[in-house]
Amino acid sequence: MTSEETPDAERDSLFRYEEPIFAREELLDIRHIPGPDRIVGRDTHMQRVANAVNPAIFGRPPKHLLIYGKTGTGKSLVSRHVTQRLATEAAKDEVVVRTAFVDCGEENTETSAVKTIAAQLNDVDETGITVPERGLSTGDYYKRLWKILDTRSDVVIMLLDEIDMLEDDEILRKLSRAGENSRIERCSIGVIGISNKIDYPDQLTERVKSSFQHDEIVFKPYAADQLSEILNNRKDAFREGVLGDDVIPLTSALAAQEHGDARKAIDILRNAGRIATEEETPEVTVEHVRKAKERTEADRFNEIIDGTPIQGKAILLALALLTLMTEESEFSTKRVYDTYTKIVDEIGMDRLSERRVNEILQEQAFLNVINSTRTSRGRGRGVYSKHRLLEDATIVKKVITTDGRFESYEDIGI
Repeated sequence: MTSEETPDAERDSLFRYEEPIFAREELLDIRHIPGPDRIVGRDTHMQRVANAVNPAIFGRPPKHLLIYGKTGTGKSLVSRHVTQRLATEAAKDEVVVRTAFVDCGEENTETSAVKTIAAQLNDVDETGITVPERGLSTGDYYKRLWKILDTRSDVVIMLLDEIDMLEDDEILRKLSRAGENSRIERCSIGVIGISNKIDYPDQLTERVKSSFQHDEIVFKPYAADQLSEILNNRKDAFREGVLGDDVIPLTSALAAQEHGDARKAIDILRNAGRIATEEETPEVTVEHVRKAKERTEADRFNEIIDGTPIQGKAILLALALLTLMTEESEFSTKRVYDTYTKIVDEIGMDRLSERRVNEILQEQAFLNVINSTRTSRGRGRGVYSKHRLLEDATIVKKVITTDGRFESYEDIGI
């Protein structure tokens, strides 16, 4: 007997057995790679990526690329879409093109990145090679990677997302010179580095600059009308008639305010549908969209600070409270430190030194959680740092106070 044939009396009332809002929710999953008819405003960018990797169709080395643009401008989407089509076309001429994808925000060391690439591209039945989770040196992981590449592929495209998060750039030098140094014999490598920071090449070491010859592409933010078209192209994620008339226009407008972030627009629309489902309403309304915006921002900030130590959370909470309790937006390290000490003293945590707090603030600036600037006190009087949140202070406070150790600050400030 199938679930559809199971009598209602036999079903567990704890669960829901119909999907009243969504028809194909997977269309709103950020990992979903849509067809070309669903990708908006990126025809030129797709063509430039395709031009760079086109030699792979013939089994030849593709060009390396660095792609820049703010979050949600389609960098990863276009890169994965083009390389997926590339592999399909190359296979028609019996050329094996494979793709490896590394989130350098998660795999931020040379060793972890190489290990991830090797594991993704390996098939132990074909190669006889294992890629253990730990226990090998970086050099040994490279040796296994080279063998895997030559055994299984003619060309490999390596997508390094958030490449600026890597601890160093040595992996670029080794990948770009693998053929020249005879590490690989029959396989060719192309690297597509993806970054939010347009000045990333300035951070490269001289050795890498000389070996990693590449083209560059910049993705500009989406306009509100483009965001609206992107969402309309995915509205079949919902059942017919459940989206209110103003839902997509409002979602597009809210995302356009945040520098044209398509990822955020899609997340808001999905969360609006989920909230409507939770509230058991037959239609997704603008009120659901407003609630979804807050949930989306909280989810994203929670993802950003995932793994942040308790002391780092206390410092961010101090900055959020200062922002909410004053009319200012920027605060000196000293003011953040004074508020931080009140928080940790009240909840019984050890105090860090002001110098260490400033170091953690700089780390958060590197992660684009806050912005830090150095300001002169005047001639001969030195400089000091000022810090401001890049995220909404209300959201920062809401997320951090979900940690039980800070719950006393959920409704009050200092």
